[in-house]
Amino acid sequence: MGRVVPPECSPDSSILRLNAQLHWESAREPLHADIDTKKACGVGPGMSFANAVRKRVGVVGLVPCAVGGTAIKEWARGQPLYENMVNRAKESVKSGGEIKALLWYQGESDTSSYNDAKSYKDNMESLIQNVRQDLGSPSLPIIQVAIASGDSKYMERVREAQKEIDFPNVVCVDAKGLPLKEDHLHLTTEAQVRLGQMLADAYLANFAPPPASS
Repeated sequence: MGRVVPPECSPDSSILRLNAQLHWESAREPLHADIDTKKACGVGPGMSFANAVRKRVGVVGLVPCAVGGTAIKEWARGQPLYENMVNRAKESVKSGGEIKALLWYQGESDTSSYNDAKSYKDNMESLIQNVRQDLGSPSLPIIQVAIASGDSKYMERVREAQKEIDFPNVVCVDAKGLPLKEDHLHLTTEAQVRLGQMLADAYLANFAPPPASS
């Protein structure tokens, strides 16, 4: 059965992707095919985000690092996922360019345990401080997503933590209400497209240079 890629996620010559071998290539879905290798990757928000910002910003280089089903503590400094993310980010600017923002969509795996949910805000704040320090970018823009699903026991606690983070240049978009697949956990393809556009709106409104006057 062929994969149907929505037009909002179509490849474009101005959208590049840093692959697992740290080489730039034309970006296309699935963005994380060689990054999140333990499962089949579908459409995420990355390509719709890139298509929505490229007309304002020009060439967009995406550096996919996400691994599904991971808890925030797995992204602590010193852990393999964190170190790989920082290494990939550093490699992405070795030949020029600038890291413009970190898009962060994670947290469902922290909704089952009281302790995980309780410590989420502290762990996320540590991640923000660490990644800014390790990339030498103290005001790196970060756009995080307040989760749309998870274990009902502590989902709202994690969502509250995500929305309460009050650091400069950190904004939050809320995925709650976007349609979910039948597993009641993952966003539908259409919802991923919409989320990418929401992330783009947040980036353009808060962090992008103003549009050139005609």
